[in-house]
Order: sequence, then C-alpha cells, then structure tokens
Amino acid sequence: MSSFAFLLQQGPTADDIQHMVMAMMAILPLIILIGLAIVIVPFWQICKKAGFSPWLSLLNVVPFGNLVLIYVLAFAQWKVMPAPPVGWVPAQSYPPQPPLPPQP
Repeated sequence: MSSFAFLLQQGPTADDIQHMVMAMMAILPLIILIGLAIVIVPFWQICKKAGFSPWLSLLNVVPFGNLVLIYVLAFAQWKVMPAPPVGWVPAQSYPPQPPLPPQP
C-alpha cells in the first residue's frame, strides 16, 4: 500500500507503466473469456429450447451479431410444442352413472 502512495506522489516511471500494462494484458483475456461465457451460455440454452441450433449463440462474438440473434429469436417461428394448459381438469366418469333409485 505504501508503494502505491509513493507512486502517486512521485508519478509513475516508464518502468512502472510497463509493469502495469503487462499486468493488465495478462488479466484482460481472462476477463474477456468470462464476459463471453456470461453472454453465450444463456443464449445457448435459449436457442436449444426454441428449437434452433445452439451454435447460433456464437453470433454474440461477432460485432452486432447479438442484435441479429435477438431479432431471429423474436420474429422466427419457434419449433417447440405449446405448453399444456395449467390447471386441474376434473376426470369424467365413463360410462355415466345411472340415477339413484328413489328412497322410500
């Protein structure tokens, strides 16, 4: 921590700047991979559930490819069966029961 305060007082030297840039260049690919995974994995699942090829999710890597994918998913006919209606439907008795005899 004291070296950081010293760096702020004296100003960074060319050697210090080179070390900082090398540290950022080592971390940046990892940050990019994590960011891509955060975007690609959900789109992979959405494409698979919509009946499309999950490989379409890799359009997110291409600039403006994510807009193309969003429009494809929004306006295309999905190839999945509709969900069954939610709720309980009473079972019908087969065959219908005869009426009860009158009580004396």
